Amino acid sequence: MKRAILLFLILKCFSVCSQEFNFQYDHYSVIVKDSDKSAEFYSSILKLKETPHPTLAKGFRWFIINNNSQIHLIQKENPEYKKHKSVHLCLATQNLKDFITHLKENNITYYNWPGTKNAITVRADGVQQIYFQDPDGYWIEINDAKH
Repeated sequence: MKRAILLFLILKCFSVCSQEFNFQYDHYSVIVKDSDKSAEFYSSILKLKETPHPTLAKGFRWFIINNNSQIHLIQKENPEYKKHKSVHLCLATQNLKDFITHLKENNITYYNWPGTKNAITVRADGVQQIYFQDPDGYWIEINDAKH
C-alpha cells in the first residue's frame, strides 16, 4: 500500500512538474547607435517589414520576423557591449544561395563559423550556415535549416 501511495505521488509530481508552458518566441532586442541606420540595414538587407512601436517613441524601431516574432532596435547614446559570434540572431531560409547573392550585391561580407571570408559552414547535420554583422557589429547567422 505504501508503495502504491509513493508511486502515485511520484507520478502526480511528474505530471505537474512536466507541464509545458507552450512558449512562443516573441522578440530579440538589440541596442544600436543609430536606429535609422540600423533600420535601413534590417529592412534592405534582411528584407524585414517594419511595424510601429506602440508609443511611436524616437529611437525605437521594430521589425517583424515570420508573422509574430520581432526584432527590436533600441537606440542608446553609448552602447557598450562586446560582440561575439556565439551571441547572434539566427534566421533560416531555404533560399540561402539567393541570399548570399543578395549580400554580395550589397557589399556585405559574410563568414563561416571559423571566420573565413565568403565561406559557408556545413554543420554535422548538413545545415549550411553563414555569419555577418549589422552596422553595430551584432552577429547574424543565416542558415538553411528546415522547420
